Amino acid sequence: MSARGKRLLAVCGGILLVIAAAVSLAATDQIADLQARFDRENDAVRRAKLLEKLGDAQFEKTRAAAGANDYSTVGLVFEKYRDNVRVALDALKKRRPDAERHSDGYRQLEVNLRKGIREVDDALLQAPDPYKPPLKLVRQDLGVMDDEVLQLLFPRRVKDQPKVPATEEKKP
Repeated sequence: MSARGKRLLAVCGGILLVIAAAVSLAATDQIADLQARFDRENDAVRRAKLLEKLGDAQFEKTRAAAGANDYSTVGLVFEKYRDNVRVALDALKKRRPDAERHSDGYRQLEVNLRKGIREVDDALLQAPDPYKPPLKLVRQDLGVMDDEVLQLLFPRRVKDQPKVPATEEKKP
């Protein structure tokens, strides 16, 4: 590669670093603003709906941090996301205990939880071994909360119904 090509490559790399830093700062400001709104929100349904935006911003930040090999940040952001999900779920259970009849908020929370589980699973695939245990705990907690939301939404699920015995083969 010529000297001119190397300089051009160095300049492009520098520009990309500046852009990445700017995006990271903007994402951090957005997360801080959304987190403050989430913390102030008193209505459980609006809080669950706001978690969609907050969660998306947090997922964007974790992807950027994973790209920079900053798995400490990835773990911290996912732990905060898990805590936010727990707050939203507790508020919904308190304000709207009958999720089967009044599912608004629960549905949005379940969809966002599924997305969060996928994001944590992706991070677990990429993360070095020392960073995996906290991510596994977050994944486990999110799975338990997702099961709880599904049970609240669908209390009479198929797994709770008695199984129909399999038909026996007819003997000749």
